[in-house]
Amino acid sequence: MKLSDGFDARRLRPRGPGTWRTRLAAALAALFACFGILLAMAGVASLLGRPVSLGALNDSPGAAVVLVLLGLFLLWAGIFAWRLFRRRLRRPSDLSMSPHLMKKRN
Repeated sequence: MKLSDGFDARRLRPRGPGTWRTRLAAALAALFACFGILLAMAGVASLLGRPVSLGALNDSPGAAVVLVLLGLFLLWAGIFAWRLFRRRLRRPSDLSMSPHLMKKRN
């Protein structure tokens, strides 16, 4: 006898966390990467002799090198975090079938 009255297959799956936090984190990581690019470009412009208006942050070549390194670090960290969160967003959250249970093809 088939009992399908109150059966809901979605109750069998564990409820995963909402994706809005992961999307927000990925957007912030992309924003950090963009900010890193801008800082690195400002440092390189200061090293080339055309300082941008960052005030006392790039008065000396040492400060310009620090800006370039900080910008490159922010770029690297932003891209790394963005890729991590995008991978987490694309991870399948449904039930997986075992390969030996699938239909065999000749």
